[in-house]
Amino acid sequence: MSNCKVIAICNQKGGVGKTTTTVNLGIGLAMQGKRVLLIDADPQGDLTTSLGWQDSDNLNITLASKFIDVIKESNNNPLSGILHHNEGVDLLPSNLELSAMEFNLVNAMSRETTLKTYLNEVKTNYDYVLIDCMPSLGMITLNALSAADSVIIPVQAQFLPAKGMTQLLQTVSRVKKYINPKLNIEGILLTIVDNRTNLAKSTLEALRVNFGNRIKIYKTQIPSGIKAAETSSKGKSIYAYEPNSSVSKAYTEFTKEVLADDRKKERLHSHESR
Repeated sequence: MSNCKVIAICNQKGGVGKTTTTVNLGIGLAMQGKRVLLIDADPQGDLTTSLGWQDSDNLNITLASKFIDVIKESNNNPLSGILHHNEGVDLLPSNLELSAMEFNLVNAMSRETTLKTYLNEVKTNYDYVLIDCMPSLGMITLNALSAADSVIIPVQAQFLPAKGMTQLLQTVSRVKKYINPKLNIEGILLTIVDNRTNLAKSTLEALRVNFGNRIKIYKTQIPSGIKAAETSSKGKSIYAYEPNSSVSKAYTEFTKEVLADDRKKERLHSHESR
């Protein structure tokens, strides 16, 4: 049985740092010796371009191809088309072809579990799979949640997220009830934090009041940073581009938090199974 953990990085609101978090958590885990696959589950292909594959429309094999392979039950090699980044992570890329899958999946057998079926073929090669979800709750995101063990929700510290968060939590709850009983929310990560304003404090307070009793809010907060925004055009992580920046240090701490939580859960699990 595979010990691979699949995490969906999810929020139906855009611009909250999902892709930046996927890149830097993924490469952070690789720097800790973990085997990591990143999956771009957004037709915009931001994860693909931010890792250096700027011409994503000319990629022959993408996540859309893998969906089609599963739907058509083809015998194509599941590992073909996976790209290797020089900072130690693998990437299953995406481009606009993925947007057509929203419609193709509607009529497919086991439409919510197509991605899960694919991942079952490759995840023995990895310790972690991180899925960068698109900012909507359509069929592709449903597939990501159905394939995931847990969800990390990045929240921008510049608005009160209660309404959108409630919708996302309802979706996660329905997926857990009807499709994927093991799905859990790993935690909420506060991103793009500007400590010069009180917005971060009021957002954190609102999250604690509304969700703090049932969802972990990570201690680490990701500060806003010009360099962090620049990395997406450089094809590098924040660690390679600006290793001494506050954003780099924050993602290092966040990676440690995620690993510590997993070790805690493993100990609990082994204790319960005795």
